Amino acid sequence: MEDRLYIFDTTLRDGEQVPGCQLNTVEKIQVAKQLELLGVDVIEAGFPISSPGDFNSVIEISKAVTWPTICALTRAVEKDIDTAVEALRYAKHKRIHTGIGTSDYHIKYKFNSTHDEIIQRAVAAVKYAKKFVEDIEFYAEDAGRTDNEFLARVVEAVIKAGATVVNIPDTTGYCLPEEYGNKIRYLKEHVDGIDKAIISTHCHNDLGMATANTISGVINGARQVEVTVNGIGERAGNTSLEEIAMIIKCHKSLAVSTNINTTKIYPASRLVSSLMNMPVQPNKAIVGRNAFAHSSGIHQDGVLKNTQTYEIMDPKDVGIDENSIVLTARSGRAALKHRLQVLGIDIDGERLDKVYDAFLRLADQKKEITDDDVLMLAGADRSAGHSVKLDYLQVTSGLGVRPVASLGLNIAGELFEAAATGNGPVDAAIKALKQIIRRQMTLREFTIQAISKGSDDVGKVHMQVEYNNQIYYGFGANTDIIAASVEAYIDCINKFHH
Repeated sequence: MEDRLYIFDTTLRDGEQVPGCQLNTVEKIQVAKQLELLGVDVIEAGFPISSPGDFNSVIEISKAVTWPTICALTRAVEKDIDTAVEALRYAKHKRIHTGIGTSDYHIKYKFNSTHDEIIQRAVAAVKYAKKFVEDIEFYAEDAGRTDNEFLARVVEAVIKAGATVVNIPDTTGYCLPEEYGNKIRYLKEHVDGIDKAIISTHCHNDLGMATANTISGVINGARQVEVTVNGIGERAGNTSLEEIAMIIKCHKSLAVSTNINTTKIYPASRLVSSLMNMPVQPNKAIVGRNAFAHSSGIHQDGVLKNTQTYEIMDPKDVGIDENSIVLTARSGRAALKHRLQVLGIDIDGERLDKVYDAFLRLADQKKEITDDDVLMLAGADRSAGHSVKLDYLQVTSGLGVRPVASLGLNIAGELFEAAATGNGPVDAAIKALKQIIRRQMTLREFTIQAISKGSDDVGKVHMQVEYNNQIYYGFGANTDIIAASVEAYIDCINKFHH
């Protein structure tokens, strides 16, 4: 008999803490609906006390999804818990996730406290939250570096106080798989009443071991795993949802099963990557561009004779359809709408018309339109409400020629024009832009990324611009890389030009 392994997705909370990847509420709802289709059991929707945006997102996500449990994060502080209770008021199934640091590093340096006092605070928080919500998860922050004996004392105390799930995070990503697995087994063997709660893993990837540690936790008795789509998260990221889901699917010997519909993995991955402007590395397990690509002739020959020779998974299992319809200039509105739906985006009416017009313009410029292109087009209409827009851009550059750019900006309906030279076409265009927008702005980061491989391809540009000691993130995409760069810069300007 297989045990049920619960999938706790924290893409919208821990994943969203990556600098420059913040989503607005509409985008968060898109992701939450995709997670519901994917079959995750728990969606951690935010940390309500941290900002009005997080508070509002938890409310709206609670309204938008039906069967997953909606979880809100708090510290072991009554005001945090009150705010979380308020934010969860529309959730059909609700959970409060409260906790406190338990390692000596945290107790001494963060809380300037003692072991006994930490246990008291943990118990008080769980009991307080339990007054409002039945399902309470407790996290022992930095459990990875916490002495097992003390950790067992904390876990036992919070279960007695009413915790239904106990989360054992390897907050710094320091543990080795055997060490982390032993920690989970120690709790299974030494905590009185451990069968009254589910043990959860929450592993970070600082040393590249998040997935291995999580699986080691499952082998030793954990029955909930905390994961993110594409493994996104602070620093080196969190445990990757798709890796865990496919390991469980491929290794029947683990004797656990999840509720994940693995064919929805690829669309969820593309959606999160696109909305957060976080490219997925090509060699990423399961969802990377090369995960199922065999370039070696020997491999290709083997795969053609029998896919089992080199592939342990069928690409279709994760939702990669090799024969998926290729969109070209002759594809109609319905085909585009269907492709967007497959990728988790529902649009129609005037918005679909706008995206379709942009699609036709792009399809004239390149032969085949990829999923990334389609997502980029759907994302481009986010800038429709911008007050600063690029009206035209003309650039002259080449070997032995001084690059010159002239451009026109439409600012709230009024046209402004400027021209400048620079040490390259992008530099010239941005200098011309700065002549119109006379503000003290500094370009901090500039990244260009091709979406696929052709020279007719769409280039994506990510930028960070500093203005008034604050960093603003911008994004542009165009088959003309200079235009994409200017669009990304304008995207930054729109964020501080209210």
